[in-house]
Amino acid sequence: MRAIAELKSGVPGPAAAHDPGVAAEAPVMSQDDARKLAEARELKQELRQIYEAISETKREIATLHNAGLYESEAAGVSDELGAIVGHTEKATEDILSAAEGVDNDITTLIAALKEGQNHDLACDIQERVVAIFEACNFQDLTGQRITKVVDTLRFVDERINKMMAIWGGTGAFAEVIPVERDERNGDRALLNGPALESDEDVASQDDIDALFD
Repeated sequence: MRAIAELKSGVPGPAAAHDPGVAAEAPVMSQDDARKLAEARELKQELRQIYEAISETKREIATLHNAGLYESEAAGVSDELGAIVGHTEKATEDILSAAEGVDNDITTLIAALKEGQNHDLACDIQERVVAIFEACNFQDLTGQRITKVVDTLRFVDERINKMMAIWGGTGAFAEVIPVERDERNGDRALLNGPALESDEDVASQDDIDALFD
């Protein structure tokens, strides 16, 4: 910056450019000064590009912040995924429990039946029950994959929060105009999914059932 100031002091102003007398007295820029001035202009252009990139990044972060993804909805996204794992696990346990009961009954029935069509039919049912047991293994894989997604979201959340802290916290984004979100119209505006246990002021299933009484 000091070098730029020195160069600026040696460059004739607009008035000197139209005054032959003044222009004649202006010092001639050396090659070294010209090189420094060119480097300064190039640096200025690069700094402008960095500034524009940072401004665009702040705009995108402000959009996320304005949408609530990295504040109130940050926990919501993780909670929604956690609810998927929990509900899937509960449903799988119910299926396995019911299948286990069927398997016990079929085993008793097979022992009581003699060889014949009914015996073969009971054995076929037992094989299908075993297939249900095997298919329920998907729940564990689903839980592992969703856990990876949750960990990734939390990692991104931490990085975003650190970037916002570097730029002065949430207050520094108050004047940044975020990108507008696409509005949900029609049925999409009504699709909010089932409520979480932590949600407040939401209609319960009992409230909905009461409407039909």
